[in-house]
Amino acid sequence: MLTQCLPGILIPFAGTTLGSACVFFMKKTLHEGVQRALTGFAAGVMVAASIWSLLIPAMEQSKGLGRLAFIPATVGFWLGIGFLLLLDMAVPHLHQGADTPEGPHSGFSRTTMLVLAVTLHNIPEGMAVGVVYAGHLTGSASITAMGALALSLGIAIQNFPEGAIISMPLKAEGMSRGRAFWAGTLSGAVEPVGALFTIWAAGLVVPALPYLLSFAAGAMIYVVVEELIPEMSQGEHSNIGTICFALGFSVMMVLDVALG
Repeated sequence: MLTQCLPGILIPFAGTTLGSACVFFMKKTLHEGVQRALTGFAAGVMVAASIWSLLIPAMEQSKGLGRLAFIPATVGFWLGIGFLLLLDMAVPHLHQGADTPEGPHSGFSRTTMLVLAVTLHNIPEGMAVGVVYAGHLTGSASITAMGALALSLGIAIQNFPEGAIISMPLKAEGMSRGRAFWAGTLSGAVEPVGALFTIWAAGLVVPALPYLLSFAAGAMIYVVVEELIPEMSQGEHSNIGTICFALGFSVMMVLDVALG
């Protein structure tokens, strides 16, 4: 059954790869309006997925606790928030246009820090895909194949500009197009690895699935609020990002609820 989920697990990695390939046919970075639109759409998909694909299934799987069914979802959610917070403390995240960080990490170039930050933030995104597919594989009626696929697509859309903002600065620093492409691509390789590890772990400890689902939701919400919303709101005409956020939220809601 795992082979049936493999295409969905690889979709986010494909998004990073396609974004990294921009180094072959673009001289500059993505147009700001396009990047805000993609970021807003991905943020909307991820918020909707966190609710319908992760938090609600986590509570439904804990309904045996009665009125305390919220406990696994709440605990897992805060563990996900805390995990991403620790990552940000260990590796300062860099929004586009930010200056080189100061402090103990100042010996690294901005591009190196950006590659490391994106790579680490891809780990919980891979886990989110993995835990949804793990729930689907265990036969949970609350987690549909369409919902899992929609989550993968949403993360892939987010990964597209991330791949571009890694490979293109590397080329600008003198690296060949081929090496810059592979550097951007490899930053997303942790996602399918994280997804497969999560599926394996969930299979060993099935009762932990509600905690893993809500953990992924917390990690996703952290990324949306800390990274995507500021990026989609930068510059003039930020309403493009807001409209695409609503569009992404609606698309994910339709896929997960109406088609699931």
